Amino acid sequence: MKSYQLYINGEFTDGSKGETLDVLNPATEEVISKIQNGSEEDVNRAIEAAHSAFLTWEKVTSKERASYLHKIADKLEERRDEFVQLLTMENGKTIDASEGEIDLSIEYFRYMAGWALRYEGEILESERSNENILVYKKPIGVVAGIVPWNFPMFILARKVAPAIVTGCTIVLKPSQYTPNTACEFAKIIDEVELPKGVFNLVTGKGSDIGNPLSGHPKVRMVSMTGSYPAGSKVMEAASKSITKVNLELGGKAPAIVTKHADIDLAVEKIKTSRITNSGQACTNAERVYVHESVADEFIEKITDAFKQTSVGDPTDRNNEIGPLVNQDRLDAVTEMVNNAVGNGARILTGGKPLDAKGYYYEPTILTDVKQDMEIIQEEIFGPVLPIMTYKDFDEVIELANDTEYGLSSSIFSENLHEIMRAANELRYGETFVNRENFEAINGFHAGRAQSGIGGADGKHGLNEYLETHVVYLEYDENYKG
Repeated sequence: MKSYQLYINGEFTDGSKGETLDVLNPATEEVISKIQNGSEEDVNRAIEAAHSAFLTWEKVTSKERASYLHKIADKLEERRDEFVQLLTMENGKTIDASEGEIDLSIEYFRYMAGWALRYEGEILESERSNENILVYKKPIGVVAGIVPWNFPMFILARKVAPAIVTGCTIVLKPSQYTPNTACEFAKIIDEVELPKGVFNLVTGKGSDIGNPLSGHPKVRMVSMTGSYPAGSKVMEAASKSITKVNLELGGKAPAIVTKHADIDLAVEKIKTSRITNSGQACTNAERVYVHESVADEFIEKITDAFKQTSVGDPTDRNNEIGPLVNQDRLDAVTEMVNNAVGNGARILTGGKPLDAKGYYYEPTILTDVKQDMEIIQEEIFGPVLPIMTYKDFDEVIELANDTEYGLSSSIFSENLHEIMRAANELRYGETFVNRENFEAINGFHAGRAQSGIGGADGKHGLNEYLETHVVYLEYDENYKG
């Protein structure tokens, strides 16, 4: 069994408390590693190291900083199969899903390296004839990166890569449930000889180290991906120092299936959008609104598709769904489905945990649900799909927008007018048309309302790590030498 240390100022070290936490494999419920249970003292050491390193790191050319991202990507590629296994063991996602996540992480480091000589400032016109106004883009400083358990490697890359290329330094806190990939990643950082303090890793419980990390006055941005309750706590802690927050929180993505939809396509893509990562993704399709004229066909076909979905050992490539991440998640999904049934919902397939070792839940279809039910209003984060019908397009837009969240949405239609109305009237950061829910690395993954503040990916995501410095430069326009 592996035991991991913290990584602070270029050195692997034990936590100040001398305590460890067990990491479980959600497929077997067995302990697979031990990590350091970090403390506020450890957080402070890491932030001080990051702050000290920033003073020199920001002066390194962006091209040189990008070279480290290429080295990281190369090392990660060399150890690809090992990281795939680590990810499946700590998270429970299928081997195919883990391969996709590791490959995307490698691509992300290289993609962000490509921005080294592409982000730019501006020169503005002045009202004065002897003045130039220069807008510089400069690194924001020390970044606190808080990574969730559902995509522990990709979201690590999403925070680390833009921080490094823009000249920021970072203190990363992975989830206590899925820290192994981050701990092994720290070894890659050490191997490529990234300057000390640029990347720091502190493991432990969010309840113990989340607030000290978010509230430290030397942290200039907190980039956190997680739940709305956790995000609100981070925002409260950061507010004490007026620290910028970049929050990607929960979602309750509606999928609209209109009377003009290709039903087979809708079934295929919505199934993918629901069961990806066992339903544990913020962009997952969380509820379906299908037009009453095609509802019977759609419901019959997607129920059959869910019945045929194989659940089990995530290392078996024949399985499409692995376990949920832990017992708490399994209990929460079970409770939500039971509450829905108690309030009149009907189970067409699934509806309970598997009678097996591990945190498995059956792919589930629910009908006869109502808009005010918890299962429609709150994030499920499991392989459960509630379905409602609608009569006209005005109604479905209203139903889809009836949520406190605003991250992802989708529509299935072959009618341009319906698609354009959805594009203009849905209040979400993303709308997917006739495709599965998953964003592109050169887009901008951002939510509205309780789904967060700011965003990630592409040039807009890169700019989250930069701040402006405006210089008003006057000169003697009559100077003759």
